[in-house]
Amino acid sequence: MAALQACSLLVPSCSSSSGRSLKRTITASIQAPKPLKLSLDNRQGAAITKKLVEELSTRNGYAFTEPLQMDVIQNDRVLEPRLSPTSVKTIKKLYAILEAVEDRVEMHNNVGEQRDNWNELLLNSVNMMTLTATTTAAMAVATPTPSLRACSALLFTAATGMSLVMSKIQPSQLAEEQRKASRLFKKLRSEIKSMLMLQSPTESDVKEMMEKVLALDRAYPLPLLGAMLEKFPEKFEPAAWWPRVSDKHSQSRGRKTVVKTERNGWNEDLEVEMKAIVKVLKSKDKQDYLRLGNLALKLNKMLAVSAPLLTGIAAAGSAFSGSTAMTVAAIAGTMAAITNSFEHGGQVGMVVEMYRNNAGFFDLMEETIEARLEERDYSKRENGEMFEMKVAMKLGRSLSELRDLARKSMASCTEGTEVDEFGSKLF
Repeated sequence: MAALQACSLLVPSCSSSSGRSLKRTITASIQAPKPLKLSLDNRQGAAITKKLVEELSTRNGYAFTEPLQMDVIQNDRVLEPRLSPTSVKTIKKLYAILEAVEDRVEMHNNVGEQRDNWNELLLNSVNMMTLTATTTAAMAVATPTPSLRACSALLFTAATGMSLVMSKIQPSQLAEEQRKASRLFKKLRSEIKSMLMLQSPTESDVKEMMEKVLALDRAYPLPLLGAMLEKFPEKFEPAAWWPRVSDKHSQSRGRKTVVKTERNGWNEDLEVEMKAIVKVLKSKDKQDYLRLGNLALKLNKMLAVSAPLLTGIAAAGSAFSGSTAMTVAAIAGTMAAITNSFEHGGQVGMVVEMYRNNAGFFDLMEETIEARLEERDYSKRENGEMFEMKVAMKLGRSLSELRDLARKSMASCTEGTEVDEFGSKLF
């Protein structure tokens, strides 16, 4: 088409020239494209850079980690992406950690479903055995037969063993541990993806992510033998699934405040507000969950001992002849079925774990805020406005509600009273 257009443009000039033939041969040559060289201003170059980054980001599962650095020259610019070998190595490490986190999410999901099934199946099996043995014992009272007593004793003995196993491992609590671990690993996965997308990761970021993964592994172990968390500790304590952040800021304590005109979004009012929020979380929310957790733990201990004890009494009563012994066995078996249903059907162990995790959440909030306030160099702190918004969202409050809570906390300090509300609206 280009040749035809060129011919149509040249025809008038060709016809006007005298002494030349009307028949002309027009040749067109196609030249090979030259190397891509752009002569653009800074704004156009930035736009092309952004477009290339977006195109590369959409081709992969994860966003491109660093913005492409372009060689921009006033004349004859050549597009040349650069990425230092150190950055590439750091990015590869983070991707390796991300793969491990993805695998852990899948493992904890699968194990959580498995242990939830354990709770259901074991509870149904124990109750069926107990109720069958109770029915057999009641029949033996009416018609004293050795075979009925033997069947009842065997069923009660088997139910006692299975009840002991359930009381020891607490399947509902195990399932809640895996659900919590899966949620925390998903949160860590999102954190790593955001780091890869929005900033240039460093070796310290890699080390921090590894510490978080290992801390989660210690807090919520997968195996049972030798690694299972103690289900009946002497003292109820909050869960801890994070590396201690206060240790990282220990060197900053005692230093003089760095005098800078830019305080990274922080001011004295915001620091006072955060201290007041910490006071509320420590005195109200955390203490309330510790109190409830202690009550739930004591109830769980009582039920975990009562159910096997009752089935054991029923098994012993079935072993003896006589209507009185069989009556005791029938009554004990009935009470054992009720106790098992209340303990494992009501998932008291799961409630204990829920209170433990909630108390740990407020412990983490308290430690995180205090660590930010102890950092004397404002440039190393997270932006104050962003941090305030994160605290408000984690507590289920708006910024105005968070500031109102801080004012109530400060007023209670001066008046010597307690705050009339909890810090969190989520739990």
